Amino acid sequence: MEHGEKQITVIDENGNEQLCEVLFTFDSDEFEKSYVLYFPVGAEEDENEEIEIHASSFLPGEDGEDGELQPIESDEEWEMIEEMLNTFLDDEEQE
Repeated sequence: MEHGEKQITVIDENGNEQLCEVLFTFDSDEFEKSYVLYFPVGAEEDENEEIEIHASSFLPGEDGEDGELQPIESDEEWEMIEEMLNTFLDDEEQE
């Protein structure tokens, strides 16, 4: 996983590869990690016109290697990610 990638391949819980579109990435000084928000390519909107957005943390790889996606485990991280997402979505709507 590198900053600036537009698509990533994610392995789901069944071991299937899923191509996902990267919504955005950001760094958190507080948690000393980078985060990526993404959704499956070709995902269908539900009845509320919303697409399920996934988030993972990652440590950028050294020497251009891909970083590993990590699950997010703490409520504090989820709260921070939700705030970032809401800010991002508000900015999108204003453009």
